[in-house]
Amino acid sequence: MSTDAEIRWVPVREVGEVRMGKQLSPSSREGSGQHPYLRVANVYEGRIDLSDVKTMGFSAGERQVYGLRPGDILLNEGQENLRMVGRSAIYQGEPGEFCFQNTLIRFRPDCEVLPEYAQAVFVRWRAQGVFAGIAEKTSISHLGGNRFGALKFPLRSLPEQRRIVEVIDAVAAQESVITRSIGKLERTRAGMELAQLAGIELNRFEDVVHFGPQNGIYKSASAYGAEGTPIVRIDSFRGGPSDFNRNLLRVSLTSGEISSYGLAPGDVIINRVNTPELVGKSTVVRELLEPTVFESNMMRCKTRPERAVPAFVEMWLGSYLPKKHFRVRAKSAISQASINGDDVRDCPFPSIDTREQCAILDRLATVTTQQRLEHAELAKLRSFKKGLVDDLLGG
Repeated sequence: MSTDAEIRWVPVREVGEVRMGKQLSPSSREGSGQHPYLRVANVYEGRIDLSDVKTMGFSAGERQVYGLRPGDILLNEGQENLRMVGRSAIYQGEPGEFCFQNTLIRFRPDCEVLPEYAQAVFVRWRAQGVFAGIAEKTSISHLGGNRFGALKFPLRSLPEQRRIVEVIDAVAAQESVITRSIGKLERTRAGMELAQLAGIELNRFEDVVHFGPQNGIYKSASAYGAEGTPIVRIDSFRGGPSDFNRNLLRVSLTSGEISSYGLAPGDVIINRVNTPELVGKSTVVRELLEPTVFESNMMRCKTRPERAVPAFVEMWLGSYLPKKHFRVRAKSAISQASINGDDVRDCPFPSIDTREQCAILDRLATVTTQQRLEHAELAKLRSFKKGLVDDLLGG
């Protein structure tokens, strides 16, 4: 870890170029010089998704200004979800192959900064709420190029930057191995599920629900802090088995709000608003160590115990048919998609009794147990990685 004396705190704009992208306009949509550009929907934490790339008109001069080079870092300038503002990734493509829109900020580091080190700093800033703290908060939160450029960057020597990047990359490689193993188990389980549920009559999810879907609570950013009630947010779970007894943000609530939005074991939580590929992701609440609520970007259902086993509901909602149902029913807006209570009630659900549901779960138990072990190992590694990054980048 570097000492304070080895770190120079320099405004971001002084260690690289900070630039907003080109604004999309009606004329640029159909103008000459159509060229592919990247936008918020393409930039995720640590990766750039090129599966859906748009084009607009760029002159030769604009391509010079807005063209991307390997090592450029793109950050989400605006997001509906405040915690996602500043989400970043390094561009690794060919020079000039893509330009970028003004929903993104480009940081082009100078010779004193490694792109991988800068991105590690930006990831930490987002996780710590640094970007959320300076963002302009309207219906869509904006980071702002000037505000971003004024942040004090921890400038270290290049050898120290390389050492930090190497350590982080080593842990990330372990994380990747476990993630691939989880993916393989998920594919195995999906095949088993399809085989066991083939030919079963499907009714509606509404038939097994006795309460909900109920939207969660919305609280402004000022209500969040070190004290208060834990709140489950869209980034608190991946889908499938989840642990809500650690790593949750806390929010200041009244006793009435806790009563209205308090979770209980067996509750089914379904993402109402998320990115298109994650909307509808679901989990079942297990043991809670203290009162815990859920945010407005998700819905809560309580199922009828005589008709549905919560673990089976969780398994089913994570399978192919419900995911397809939510994708078809989702309403899109910018980089987000949303579903509503009717979409959840209309979701197909197998017409089988709880005994058969339990029998299916028993047959899947071996794979399920291994999945939980892998997820637990991944959670421990990510917790270790967070502490390690805090030690490496702290100053």
